Amino acid sequence: MPQFQTLLYDLKDGILTITMNRPEVYNALNEQMKKDLNDVFREAEKDPSARCIVLCGAGDKAFCSGQDLKEHAGSKRSLKDSIEKSYNPLIRRMRSIEKPVIGMINGVAAGAGCSVALACDMRVMSTTAKLIEIFVRIGLVPDSGSHWFLPRLVGMAKAFEYTALGSDITAEEALRVGLVNAVAPPDQLEKATNDLANKLAKGPTKAYGLIKRTMNKALTTDLDSLLDYEAYIQHIASETEDHQEGLKAFLEKRPVQFKGK
Repeated sequence: MPQFQTLLYDLKDGILTITMNRPEVYNALNEQMKKDLNDVFREAEKDPSARCIVLCGAGDKAFCSGQDLKEHAGSKRSLKDSIEKSYNPLIRRMRSIEKPVIGMINGVAAGAGCSVALACDMRVMSTTAKLIEIFVRIGLVPDSGSHWFLPRLVGMAKAFEYTALGSDITAEEALRVGLVNAVAPPDQLEKATNDLANKLAKGPTKAYGLIKRTMNKALTTDLDSLLDYEAYIQHIASETEDHQEGLKAFLEKRPVQFKGK
């Protein structure tokens, strides 16, 4: 089993749980954690036994509080270089990995931590957690994909509100506007997330990956092009073992047993 300095890695029954493990600093992203996150998603992509990924934070205070501002305090560094070196590759990996990624938002998700949460395919949020586009509070603009994700999830006006005001987004608000898929009390969050992950881990993994690939493309293409692309992707899906199993199970009137192949 892979070992990481700042992450916990647990793979069981097709569910890979990745835990950002710096609870003493609200799981803030230092250089090592950014490296570990890039590495772990690269590892998960290659591992066929990982059929669904759950990303969460250690402790009961934070999912991820964003960049560790103390790590480089007093030093002059290029934020552009930092973003291009670590954050952008991570967001690209999360969006391109052809497996479902669930963010279990157990506590505050702020700054780049909020962007990482938004990069997940689905989010389950604790009723006591908060999302915060906190960048503006220190005179910065959102990065790590927030400008891309937010308008698509909530519309331009709400996206500007959240990023320009930097106010806390409660779980109730996040669910209402479509930022998260479900909310649960803190003592039920893990179960709610695992129930969803278990359903996805037993599903047709290849089809999930193709859906994700096609939805990513749909956000940047026209209808005619997408119709052609859907036909191409459907051909790929039709040649998977899971499709054949799905057909057989339907005709034989029995529960389907997908293998993720």
